[in-house]
Amino acid sequence: MAFGSMGDGDEDAPMSDINVTPLVDVMLVLLIVFMITMPVLTHSLPLELPTTSSKTEQAKVDVKPLEIAIDEKGQYAIGSDSNAKVDLAAIKSQFSQIAQKDPNTVVAIDADKDVAYDHVVKVLEAAREAGLSKIGFRMKVENGTP
Repeated sequence: MAFGSMGDGDEDAPMSDINVTPLVDVMLVLLIVFMITMPVLTHSLPLELPTTSSKTEQAKVDVKPLEIAIDEKGQYAIGSDSNAKVDLAAIKSQFSQIAQKDPNTVVAIDADKDVAYDHVVKVLEAAREAGLSKIGFRMKVENGTP
């Protein structure tokens, strides 16, 4: 770095050299920051995503799920339009019968928005104990709004 005159003879002329030390310092800091954050950004989780094939598409011709309705009082009914209330033991026996026939049966839970979550969990546990793993949740739509 030249702080003094270079022997030009003109002592009042401004110095035209660029001080690159701050630029190098900033670039080194950025390099270190990127070296630290890059492994974090490329971290991935192993996932087993479902795959489709022509066999599975042909098997999905007309799948009718087993519907379990739970009203706001926590009473169960098999079928969404059914008014006959059943207890949890009847649902468990229905699940075990269906699991023996077809373990790929879809269970659709249609729970009221005001029902306690405990009632939904009991149905999920009953399905898991019976060996049914395909479970979906249905939502009633009234007047075009969920």
